[in-house]
Amino acid sequence: MSHAPDLSLLTRVSTRKRLSSGESRLAALDAARALLIEEGPQGVTLKAVATRIGRTHANLLHHFGSAAGLHEALAQHQAESVCRTIAQAVAATRAGLGTARDVVDLTFDAFGREGGAALAGWMSLSGNEDALDPIVVTIQHLVDELFPHEQAHEGRRVMHETTLALVLLALGDALIGERLAASLHLARGAARDQAEALVQAALVTGAPG
Repeated sequence: MSHAPDLSLLTRVSTRKRLSSGESRLAALDAARALLIEEGPQGVTLKAVATRIGRTHANLLHHFGSAAGLHEALAQHQAESVCRTIAQAVAATRAGLGTARDVVDLTFDAFGREGGAALAGWMSLSGNEDALDPIVVTIQHLVDELFPHEQAHEGRRVMHETTLALVLLALGDALIGERLAASLHLARGAARDQAEALVQAALVTGAPG
């Protein structure tokens, strides 16, 4: 499954003179996401986004306030999009239409080829750690919504620990997974295999009784 930016909306921006405030903001976030994937986090600037969607720098400031505000909004936009897809994958897995590996692949791809790890690392190193909060909060809400029946303290602890491990595995794999696996003479997908085992066990534990 892929999470490519909504290019249709970006195209509409160039052909329509007026957009609602919500449409304009969404178009900017989709453009920022495309720039993140294409050029890395350093390419996500107010000027670049404004140019991509045919808007002014002032228009972007109106929506996000600053470059830091744009990055924080992008982090939240990505987190919400990815978590919606993961939630659908978990539901499909429980219905017998998907697998734990689908959940793992979506998470790893979000941090890897879609630039989530690069964005998170860049914001952390630049001192904009608050911009990571939307990712953390959205993932926490996802887990709580997926496993509402896990009311016992021990059950919730297991689910939260599994989520922590999955996200950290995906983050680390995106940053150094390829070289580390090669140096240890392991298959490139070794980290995903470990994550799959964790998620499969969690899905069984969290299945409604």
